[in-house]
Amino acid sequence: MARSPFLFDTHDLPHRAGEIREYHLDITDHGSMGFDVLAIPSEEPIEVDLTIQSVAEGVLATGDVRTIAKGECSRCLDPVEFDLDESFQELFEYEKNQKSDKKNRDKSRGAQESDDDGEDEARYMDGDLIDLEGPIRDALILNLPINPLCEEECPGLCPECGEKWRDLPEGHVHQKSDIRWAGLEGWKPE
Repeated sequence: MARSPFLFDTHDLPHRAGEIREYHLDITDHGSMGFDVLAIPSEEPIEVDLTIQSVAEGVLATGDVRTIAKGECSRCLDPVEFDLDESFQELFEYEKNQKSDKKNRDKSRGAQESDDDGEDEARYMDGDLIDLEGPIRDALILNLPINPLCEEECPGLCPECGEKWRDLPEGHVHQKSDIRWAGLEGWKPE
């Protein structure tokens, strides 16, 4: 099984609170991230300036993420590109904390089940590895525009002929016809 390009090995970081290391990562072998209309293509590199800091609970990862999202304008369907420059901060807890936290949560719940699905899930280290995919994906995708536009005042397409409004002459209109008489449209009396 291929190793995820988002896994980062923190073995260089001592387990003493306050220790800090900085890295520059170029993630090139990833899947497409985004939506049908706008996404970060799999061939587009993701640059990450990563700072990891040892804290009592685990490793605090702080990153600045830069890449380009490509797609199409939601009004006129022209190609669009967005430069993304986002940041994230995520705590990855040590594995030993994972086991004790689970026991504490189970004790506090007792026989009751929690109905709160919105509760934040903690991220845990796998040995010295941290998985940066979730924080990077959240930082990038949650900041993508839902309806990307090539320009703020994009006029879009004519609903009748599908041509771009900016390419059509001023005063462009379509003759409205009554569909009830459509069968007789070309008929001329003799």
